[in-house]
Amino acid sequence: MGEKILKILFLILALFPILYLYLIHPRRKKPDCSPFFHYCFAHRGLHAVQNGIPENSLPAFKRAVEAGYGIELDVQLSADGVPIVFHDATLSRMCAIDKRVDTLTLQELKTHSLANTREQIPAFSEVLELVNGKVPLLVEIKMDRMNFEITRKIDDLLTHYNGLYCIESFHPAALWWYRKNRPGILRGQLSTHFNVENHTLDPLQYLLGKMVLNAISRPDFISYNWRFRKDPSLFFCSRLFKAHTAGWVIRSEKELQTCRKYFDMYIFEDFLPLTKYD
Repeated sequence: MGEKILKILFLILALFPILYLYLIHPRRKKPDCSPFFHYCFAHRGLHAVQNGIPENSLPAFKRAVEAGYGIELDVQLSADGVPIVFHDATLSRMCAIDKRVDTLTLQELKTHSLANTREQIPAFSEVLELVNGKVPLLVEIKMDRMNFEITRKIDDLLTHYNGLYCIESFHPAALWWYRKNRPGILRGQLSTHFNVENHTLDPLQYLLGKMVLNAISRPDFISYNWRFRKDPSLFFCSRLFKAHTAGWVIRSEKELQTCRKYFDMYIFEDFLPLTKYD
């Protein structure tokens, strides 16, 4: 009996690396990613709240367009099902109101100012109209539960948008929807060392951080916290399986130069990169 158990354990150990590599494997046949290579994406727009330009606001996106930077932005749904551009789940940080975004309609959301400025939360359609294909968009889908209404509504708007864009999300299910319904769209799995950042031992976040949930999303690129650029799973995805990569959030020219060795796209904040793209 003991010998049989040892053989089973040995077999499990022998198969584990194969299973691990299968789980983290990105999509094999990728769309053309080259139009996005080496672009610098302004994180939540080119914001400067000290000048009255808060994050994820129309002036922040207009400023990024004028400067020639790509734009990274966050999309979620209002209570009446309208895609809006806002990062947090609640209005506490940006609007000083203790309410969840998804409990208010678009009209109600627009009664609150962003960071004590004159700016309001924009609808995603307003942002698309403003950018109008002038610079690439990196659209993060804020999906915190299994509700594919958000992916369908975002896709409805982007299908009629005449500009370069790709999508990304922390939630593998959002990317799974694109995998099944819009395979021609470039998709990226957002990830980081959640347990280090959040000081938790959440097993699901650990699996997401190690990218074993790529089996669900099969992403074209990995968008990863640049400070954990030497993570083994990121290494295998990018070097062994040739997945493309985006590094976030870069906050100085020195950090950007470091990231050029590890990433194909760069998401920046709080400084102006010397080059917009190569």
